[in-house]
Formats: sequence, structure tokens, C-alpha cells
Amino acid sequence: MKIRGLKVGFQSGKQERVLFDDLNLELTPGQLVCFMGPNGIGKSSLIRTIAGLQPPLDGAIDIDGKKPTAKDISVVLTERVHAPNTTVFYLIAYGRYPYLRWNLQFSPDDLSKINEAIDQVHVRDLVDKDIRELSDGQMQMVMIAKAIAQDTPVIILDEPTAHLDLNNRVEVMNVLRKLCRVMNKAILVSTHELDLALQLADVIWLTDNERGIIAGLPEDLVLSGKFDEVFKFKGFDLRTGEVYHEAFRNTTVELHGEGHDLLWTRNCLQRNGFEVTNLSSSVRVDVVNDRDSTTWKLALGEKTAHFQKLEDLVRVLISNVCESGK
Repeated sequence: MKIRGLKVGFQSGKQERVLFDDLNLELTPGQLVCFMGPNGIGKSSLIRTIAGLQPPLDGAIDIDGKKPTAKDISVVLTERVHAPNTTVFYLIAYGRYPYLRWNLQFSPDDLSKINEAIDQVHVRDLVDKDIRELSDGQMQMVMIAKAIAQDTPVIILDEPTAHLDLNNRVEVMNVLRKLCRVMNKAILVSTHELDLALQLADVIWLTDNERGIIAGLPEDLVLSGKFDEVFKFKGFDLRTGEVYHEAFRNTTVELHGEGHDLLWTRNCLQRNGFEVTNLSSSVRVDVVNDRDSTTWKLALGEKTAHFQKLEDLVRVLISNVCESGK
């Protein structure tokens, strides 16, 4: 898909409200693209315009040099489908509607595409359920299956993980990434899931402050500071993935260790107001990794102690700080 000189917005009489202007972008087969930006900037309007649900103010969108049709683009929006007495199978089957003839009978190829979609997103156990019985996470997977059954080279999704718990958010994003690889789809996802987008997206479209979009690898956009310019993070360092903690205990802890245990120990100490360093200090904590467990060794001057839980370590540290401050 090629997007050339696209202007997105709304027309009211002779007045135009422009959200994006002169966009020149591409969606490539096999790539998962995440579209990100602050709330209210017009992400849904752009998604709907690219999908053909809202007319552009100017510019062109084509796939292989032709105007896209329902056989080229499938869309998953945030609105929940309400169709009484409809089973999951028939909701997914609606994806074949652009291919049906006047008699609305499924061909063997149609049924093959429907069943392939069901298996791709692992919803075989849901096919006989009424869609009113589905959870939000299940409904999103079913809608993705419907988009797969439509068998288009491009799939566009607007906030597919909205209102889902962490486990379902991860599952949805992993399914989309797999579809890019296995079925060579070009997938565009509008999302607020910054952590998942940075880890899973091949390309990120990032809104700027000039009615434009910056496209690039997630890592390039992080290292260049573009994410910070757009989102203006408050108390969060995207380069390290850490929330800024104020060191209010007036005590520096020398921390040593490795792996995930070290990261979570640092987080715990910083959240509790300690400054953490790997330089020499009168207070030292060592994360000791054994085959079956993790313990913490605390050295306060000449005294040492061992702990099985971070909770006990922090309690002793806080107690020591309070006593030192008296």
C-alpha cells in the first residue's frame, strides 16, 4: 500500500479541519506497523481514512497502483459487534462476503479460508458459541479471524487491545506479528501499548507536532529522542524503560548482582527512596543467585546479614536509616 500526499480531516462547508497533511507512507507485506501518538490527535480518523471508511481531503491511497477494495483491505475497529443469534463461526464467515455470488453460498474455497482463519487464531473451541457469550478478549480474536478470512493483503486495526487485560493484550499482538510472518500480511495497528509496540513492531508511525508522521524502526525513534518529543514523558525514561524515583532516604546503596533479580532489586530499592549505585558505599547489597533460589546479602559497615525476601531487606535498611538520622 502506498499513501501519497494524504490530507486527513473533516470538511464543514468551505472550512477544513486538517488533522494530518501531506502524508507519504507505505505498508509492506510481512511487516507489523504500529501507529502511535497522543490522545485526540486524530489516529482513528487516519485509520478510517486509510481503510476507506472516511474520505480524504486530498491525496491518494493505492495498492499495486489500484484503488483498494474490500478484497484488498480488512478492518477491525474498536466497536463491539451486536448481532443477536449469531455464532462465532458465522461472524468469522462474514469475512467472505466480498467474494460471494448472488446466491450467498459458500464455495469449498470459502470454507477453507474460514477454517484456516479459525485455526490461525486458535478459536476452534468457540465456533458454536453465540457472540454475546464472548469476553472482550475472545471477541477481539474472533474479529481478527474474520479479517483473516477476508483474505486481504492489508489488515488495519484500530486499538485492538483496548479494554483488554495484559495477558490478552500480549496474545493479540503476538497473533498479529505471527500473521505478518506466516501469511505475509501488511498489518497496521493503532495502539497505545508502548511497551508491546517497541518490542514487536517492525516499523512505528509516530505522530509529530506538524500534522505529519515520522516512520522508523522503534529503536531509532527511541534513541533519537522522537518519542520524548511527542509524548513528553513525565518521570519516565524511555531509553532505560524505568520510572524516575526520587531518592528521599539520603542513603546510597551499592548494589551488585546479575539478571532479572538485579533489575527487580534495583527497582525495589529506588521505589523505597534509596539512591542505587555500583560504586563503593558504606551500605552494600549483593544479589546471590543459587540454582533454586535467590537471597540478598546486606553489608552495613562491618556487619552483614542475609535475607530470603526483599521485604525483610528493605525493612532493615529503612530501620537503619531512621536510626542513623536520630
